[in-house]
Amino acid sequence: MKKEEFLRGFEKKKVEVYSNPSIKNPAVTICVVTYQHVNYIKQCLDSILMQQTTFPFEILLGEDASTDGTRKICMEYAQKHRDKIRLFLHHRENNIAINGNPTGRFNFLYNLYNARGNYIALCEGDDYWTDPLKLQKQVDFLEGNKEYGICFHEAKIIWDQELKNNTIILNSDYKWNKMEVSKSDYVIADVFNGPFMATASVVFRKPIFDFPSWFCQTMSGDITLYALILGENKIKFINEIMCVYRRHEKGITVYHRGNKILINRIETLINLNEHYKNKYRNEIKFAISNYLKGLKKINLKELLIIIKMSFASNLITSKQLYRMIKVFFKSLYYKIIKR
Repeated sequence: MKKEEFLRGFEKKKVEVYSNPSIKNPAVTICVVTYQHVNYIKQCLDSILMQQTTFPFEILLGEDASTDGTRKICMEYAQKHRDKIRLFLHHRENNIAINGNPTGRFNFLYNLYNARGNYIALCEGDDYWTDPLKLQKQVDFLEGNKEYGICFHEAKIIWDQELKNNTIILNSDYKWNKMEVSKSDYVIADVFNGPFMATASVVFRKPIFDFPSWFCQTMSGDITLYALILGENKIKFINEIMCVYRRHEKGITVYHRGNKILINRIETLINLNEHYKNKYRNEIKFAISNYLKGLKKINLKELLIIIKMSFASNLITSKQLYRMIKVFFKSLYYKIIKR
């Protein structure tokens, strides 16, 4: 799906481009997606604008029709920093829903398709960078190490509102995080196995964007993006805290819970296997096996989806399928006796 096809399929209402001269040949594009971030977006943009680099960079700021004052702030920053910020004013008519929930996927893809830098950095509107040399360090590494496609680093976690007393302080502290701080290199198999890179910590080489159409319905857009662009290249981890990942009740990760996310990731892995023409079949089968183990209770609808995926892909074994049928009947039994 090239840019033209993407716009034909999803741009119901023309995106308003805030006309700025910007930089003609930026080395790096920083993509910022923001929605209802009135309390956070200034800190996000200031942290990017403070970057000290030997190369020019541009900021693509996608504002998703917020109603809390975020859009006004974005317009003020675009006017003040005309040489840095390209502002895209989006409309809710273009929003891409995934599993019935509104998302920032159109905004995210619109930024990527319009990026002009050789490298792309990500920072969502409620996160921010803390090291003024962050961008320089990561680009320097990628420039000197062509076998690496992605570079990321440690992130500090800030919990807002009722979550403020949470004991998780760093991105690597999450139990579900597959990152090992003692490990400096990662490969595509690590990406298949689940999230370990905080979005605001990532810088990657810009590929030729030609997304498969199913990318618009995968819940874990960042993980899938990394898997699509990485291939045989490696991922570098820098063990320095250079950004903050903010957790709050309005964050997109509130939708990334339960069986829906696990089943959606299995479906995504099946699509990735087809995309790579079985090149990473064994690694993908291993990852699918782990996601299936995470399904402790399932309903009939979920079981039918798993059966359908099993027959369509041949990546779920008969033994795994039998286990999921047992999980379903066990779930049904406990549901009945609780009545």
